[in-house]
Amino acid sequence: MSMFGAEVIRTLQQGKPRIDLKIGGANVFIAEVLPDAKVNPPPQTPYQGLDHFGLSVKEIDAVVAELKAKRAIHDGDHHRPGVRIALLHGPEGVSIELLERSPH
Repeated sequence: MSMFGAEVIRTLQQGKPRIDLKIGGANVFIAEVLPDAKVNPPPQTPYQGLDHFGLSVKEIDAVVAELKAKRAIHDGDHHRPGVRIALLHGPEGVSIELLERSPH
């Protein structure tokens, strides 16, 4: 998560590796699903469930340029009144949405 300047904290949770991120004042917890876990296979996107998450940014063009320089895959831009959105290709097919809101 160096692309977003996150602090990566690696710990063990019930004897299994876990990665926590501190990013923009928020804590994000990530736990691996092991191959022998009895879970369903990943769905085809789009699907009901975690499809993407969003981060609010300032100066979206500069943020996207910095992430592209770090080899992030940019999936396109969207605009709607008062909001600019850039989509990035994230791990496991989960998209990362960057949003910049115009001042009111």
